[in-house]
Amino acid sequence: MHINRSLQKILTELPEPIIRSDISDIQITGLSVDSQSVQPGHLFFAMKGGTYDGHDYIQDALDKGAVAVVGQHDPARLSVPFIGIEHPRRALTWISAGFYDWPGRKLTVVGVTGTDGKTTTCNLIYHILVAAGIRTGMISTVNAMIADEVLDTGFHVTTPDAHDLQRYLAKMVSAGLTHVVLETTSHGWAQYRVDACEFDIGVVTNITHEHLDEHGEFETYRAAKARLLSSLEWTSNKKHGNPRLGVLNYDDQSFGYLSKFLNVNSINYGLDDDAEIRAVDREIHSDGIQFVAESATYREMIKSNLIGAFNISNCLAALAATVHGLGIEPQTAAQGIAATPGIPGRMERIDMGQDFTAIVDFAHTPNALKVTLEAARIMTAGKVIVVFGSAGLRDKQKRRMMAQISAEMADLTVLTAEDPRTESLADILDEMAAGAKSKGGRDGKTFWRVPDRGQAIKYGLSLANSGDILLACGKGHEQSMCFGAVEHPWDDCIAMRAALADYLGIEGPEMPYLPTQDTLEEHWLKLR
Repeated sequence: MHINRSLQKILTELPEPIIRSDISDIQITGLSVDSQSVQPGHLFFAMKGGTYDGHDYIQDALDKGAVAVVGQHDPARLSVPFIGIEHPRRALTWISAGFYDWPGRKLTVVGVTGTDGKTTTCNLIYHILVAAGIRTGMISTVNAMIADEVLDTGFHVTTPDAHDLQRYLAKMVSAGLTHVVLETTSHGWAQYRVDACEFDIGVVTNITHEHLDEHGEFETYRAAKARLLSSLEWTSNKKHGNPRLGVLNYDDQSFGYLSKFLNVNSINYGLDDDAEIRAVDREIHSDGIQFVAESATYREMIKSNLIGAFNISNCLAALAATVHGLGIEPQTAAQGIAATPGIPGRMERIDMGQDFTAIVDFAHTPNALKVTLEAARIMTAGKVIVVFGSAGLRDKQKRRMMAQISAEMADLTVLTAEDPRTESLADILDEMAAGAKSKGGRDGKTFWRVPDRGQAIKYGLSLANSGDILLACGKGHEQSMCFGAVEHPWDDCIAMRAALADYLGIEGPEMPYLPTQDTLEEHWLKLR
């Protein structure tokens, strides 16, 4: 996608005050936030991060051909125009939208946020729109789908950076798409990455304990999520119309709080009898769910091969957004839900001929682990065995909380690594072990600490008998694990297949390498 844009023209549409600008009418051909990615003609954004300051790399960007710089601090004797602005990260959002000619204004944009269930709900909405014959794209934590093209959005990416996001939207417009389903995170809203996406429908799945390392308090985290609903008011008028609908989970603890942010049309869903869209006659099976979606105007049988009672709420959210927001017939929505395949890393079964069930799931929050274990308990009369960890340099409160939930709800637990980063993995496991013990867990009897994740999955397999369920939780679709500052290639599905192949004595993939493998022999001997 070759683009030339007048920088002056873009800046005239910028809703951020410019501190100082010395700009001739230059053309820019791209946007960069990393000096290493700068190409000739690019506009470079010098932004402060947690461990670096982009202002220190301005000269590197100029050496690679940057023709202008956006930043807070005006460097002396700069050879190119400098746009001084108080909040460069916010400016990136709006300048990106202007550079790509405001693609959100040419699309109907459905935004989904929440603690758990975002990716699944996005996929459900996407498949409903496809069933309705609507040309639709999707951007989620797993990938970006643009017509027949599937793009990887990164190893640990949640909401992509603003310039990447606007580039994806522009590609959708160029491909002739009319709608997009966009997964948004609290980080994305707190960092203003999605403010220029021009949302028409905002869906909130739930708000539970997560990301308090980033937001400090639950109230701040909740307020970041609420910005999706507030944004419906400032969406530009579009030639094809503006649904402006907020979709809320009536069962969620934050329903009352979030309702205050809605000054547009709204609809709610839930299992409660007072919800506007309800699920009645619910049936939960080991291979899927079914229920009747009931509202004031329709009753529709819904069947899905998604596993777990929690997916009933995700289906209701998708119904609310599409039927009530976009006018899709309930029967068509039901067809889309039925056609939705399993989501990578979401209750994904791994079957290599073993006589028990092995599942990989993304559950990495206390609530997600709770509902995943509830789903597993329904699926088997045997033991529920779970392998999971808790990330380093992230919300420390949930380490203890998740271990407590597992001690109460699983039969056996294996605590292991999940992106320890620069924290001590042993200390993280000690914190989790303390949580398990506080709820009656017995070290070496009902729970174990196995630092290497591959070996932890293998140990979980060794505990399983016919009819049991083994869950590997916390990584799901992610494709790397961070030790120190290094991202090591890692895929829980591959690791589970490798462990099963070893367990069954058949051919299979090689277990991915992690640094903890270097010391696992000694630890494994202790376990035995």
